[in-house]
Amino acid sequence: MTGKKTIGVLSFQGSVEEHLAALGRFPEVTALPVKTPEALNRVDALILPGGESTTISKLLSIFGLMEPLRQRILQGMPVWGTCAGMILLAKEVVGEQPHLGVMDIAVRRNAYGSQLDSFTANETIPAVLGDPIPLVFIRAPWVERAWGTAEPLLTLNGHIAAARQDNMLATAFHPELTDDLSVYRYFLQMIG
Repeated sequence: MTGKKTIGVLSFQGSVEEHLAALGRFPEVTALPVKTPEALNRVDALILPGGESTTISKLLSIFGLMEPLRQRILQGMPVWGTCAGMILLAKEVVGEQPHLGVMDIAVRRNAYGSQLDSFTANETIPAVLGDPIPLVFIRAPWVERAWGTAEPLLTLNGHIAAARQDNMLATAFHPELTDDLSVYRYFLQMIG
């Protein structure tokens, strides 16, 4: 990544402040909350945070962002979906209609269980870092299958918990809820 880059965080709902704070730890990054097509046009890349995917999807439509965002992603803008963001990106969502429908993955919502089934793990994601990093799963989805150019980056207990397809990154876990910036560094490397 050369020069200062503007990275947006979709700011309707979910762990927005935590992502903005993590991005603020990189001197080469300007973090920008995104709620309008104008703000979307100002960013080099975008994070879709955790939260409630159906609510975020409705707000994308209400604020006129669904189609502009889909087009930016299809044109190559780097995007990273965490938890609910993973669901938003998926071309297939088990039991419901897809939202943005841009990534070659099928996702199951709340696959790991309810809020009470939330957990942490320390795992190595070879594409990201050679050492284990802390992962926080909260009512997390998982990827049931990936196809096309989507490739699994992490499989946990037999299920895909992180995947990448070209300019798209999806993680079932919440890196913004730890002090570890490894996945952020990986995402920054995706920005030309």
